[in-house]
Order: sequence, then C-alpha cells, then structure tokens
Amino acid sequence: MRISLMTTCLVDVMAPDVARATVTLLERLGHQVVFDKRQTCCGQMHTNTGYYSEAAPVVRSFVDTFEPSLDRIDAIVMPSGSCAGCVREQHQLVAQHEEDPVLEERVAAVSAKTYELSELLVDVLKVTDVGAYFPHSVTYHPTCHSMRVLKVGARPLKLLRAVEGIDIRNLPESDSCCGFGGTFSVKNDATSDAMVTDKAANVVSTGAEFVVAGDASCLMNIGGKLRRTSDDAAGPQAVHLAQILASTPDDPFVPSETILGRAS
Repeated sequence: MRISLMTTCLVDVMAPDVARATVTLLERLGHQVVFDKRQTCCGQMHTNTGYYSEAAPVVRSFVDTFEPSLDRIDAIVMPSGSCAGCVREQHQLVAQHEEDPVLEERVAAVSAKTYELSELLVDVLKVTDVGAYFPHSVTYHPTCHSMRVLKVGARPLKLLRAVEGIDIRNLPESDSCCGFGGTFSVKNDATSDAMVTDKAANVVSTGAEFVVAGDASCLMNIGGKLRRTSDDAAGPQAVHLAQILASTPDDPFVPSETILGRAS
C-alpha cells in the first residue's frame, strides 16, 4: 500500500522519534510511506475548545493538502488518536458550522481514508504480529480520544500482545483521563495536575518499566509528571505504541532524552 504520513504538530516538534518509528514500522511491513511537506495542523486545539470559526482555515488547509493525492494513496496514517479523531469527527462539525456543503464533501473524502496507527494495522493491513521485539514490562494507557471518539478498543493491546518478549501489566483505572486535553491543562491547570498525579501514581503502582499509549500528547503529560515526581531515576518511562512496534532484535528501541520520557 501507499500510505501518507500525517505526523501531527506535537510529534513533529516534540517527539520526532515517533514519526520515524511509524515510517520504520510501515516500511518493514512492505508499504510505501509518503510525506507531504505542506502539512501543518489538523486544528484539534481549536475544535476541542469550541473555536469552530477559527478552526475553519486550518481544516481547509488540511483538506487542501491531502485531498489532491487521494487517488494516489491508499490511506493517511496519524500516530495520534486525538488528531485522527479530530479529522474523522470534528472536521465535519467545522464544515457544518461554516454552512459549507462543498467543504463537507471534501472533508468526508479525506476522513474516509484517515486512520490512527492501530486502526490502520489491524483493520486495513490485517496484521497484529508486526515482528516486534520489546523485552520490557509495559502498562497501557488508552487515551480519551482513541477510546471515546475513534473507539479503537482492544486494537493496541492486540498489537502489544503479539510483541516478542513483552510483559504487559494492567493499569488501574486505565480508562480515566490523564488530564491533558490540550488547552484544558492550561485553562484548568489545578484540575489537570490532580488528574495526572493520579494517573502517574497508577502507572508507578504497576511496577512497569514503560507506560505506552497512542498519543504523544498524553505521554508528554504523563511522562512529564513522572519525571518531576519520581525519586527513582529508573522509574517508568513514556513510550509511544509506534516505538514499541518498530523495535526488533536487530534494531531495538533505545530510550532517548525526548519529551516523552527519561533516558536510562
């Protein structure tokens, strides 16, 4: 398949290793990955806050970038449940708010080919065992948008369970929010901090080496809290699903000093 990568703003700026891991994984599975340098933002920060008018130019830019290539690609992949959820659900709401039926049609065409990474692998590529190797203990945090908007369900866990050497540990209160929510964490910082404090404590309670999720934004939030509060230099690190799935015996994942977690 020919797959177009939408890196997302946060991954591009704060966690580029996640984008590289996504490409490595898909190419190892035999697919061609293309990248349109015109891509910018999906508009999630605006739409999540209810600023649909302000989001409209961003949505139009997104459509202008990806629509012309739809006949030359099989899918658009985003290593982010929240951004994929924005494209699949919120772009249509923006187009309706603008009372623009042409934009609605264009948005529908683009969103129909847009997938979060685990959806692409399990539903489109029909694969759960991607040949990954990750001899570490992990606990999985299902992010809010992936659960409640995209409804990815057990797809990420199906992929993780097929990873050689992995030890998956149940996360207490796994379906609770980490408190990030984009601008929510800025506008409601005290509430957000209380939420991520609980989430980080639950991660630590598992004894896992890594907390894994499909959203770099949530991992940034959880990983940041773990770095600020853990007395143990070898405490849990945050890692993206793509990084685990890209790891193999010949090319294993090596923790780095990124925004997502501490280096070992």
